[in-house]
Amino acid sequence: MTDLSDLFRGLGRACFYRSGRDVVRDHGARRDGRGLTVALDREAGTPAAEVARAVGALLGWPVHDHELLERVARDLGRPVWALEAVDEKPHNWLLDCLEGLTSAAGASEARFFHHLARVVHELAAEGRCVIVGRGAAQILPPRSTLRVLLAGPRERRVAAFRRRFQTGNAEANRQVAEADRAWSRFVAEHFGRGPASPDDYDLVLDATRWTVAECADLIAEAVRSAESADGREAG
Repeated sequence: MTDLSDLFRGLGRACFYRSGRDVVRDHGARRDGRGLTVALDREAGTPAAEVARAVGALLGWPVHDHELLERVARDLGRPVWALEAVDEKPHNWLLDCLEGLTSAAGASEARFFHHLARVVHELAAEGRCVIVGRGAAQILPPRSTLRVLLAGPRERRVAAFRRRFQTGNAEANRQVAEADRAWSRFVAEHFGRGPASPDDYDLVLDATRWTVAECADLIAEAVRSAESADGREAG
């Protein structure tokens, strides 16, 4: 396992970290006995799925990523592929893609997001799990959520995207820019928030600098620190 003392030492702008005590002080101790939920947001070109699985393995927690769509699809009685095209997309894309779900397009969009938010809350109610994207960091209460953002300089995220999907630089640039715009619009339209800011998260990692294992170690250590501080505060 990575030596966390070495990782935290001299991180500079590569990692914005607030201790578990800071998280508890700012948001209040959890009184329901429920464990933390990790809500993992990510910028395009960062290895969120891999980091989430590694965090889940370290903590022994379930990871919810594509499974969220599967649950929403079951609730709506629709195939998963019908929702994949609208996953984390802004309102106008949702209206275009969800017209067939109900008789009214506007109701379809609202219905999708309502079910998505309900599933996120149901998963978080169980506690001690990792939820990838889908607005979980914005939907869930900060006092019971460790909000994490995987970020990185645009040029390094484009390079990572290009390597992962074996595509050209121009196409990688286009895909990353499109994904960044879609996510920003999704958050703005559904939560009234601007672009991601470090102040919106408890832990921000430059995932283009740290390896998947190092990112997972840092997140797991933040969870342990927050839960330990919460136990002391509640006591």
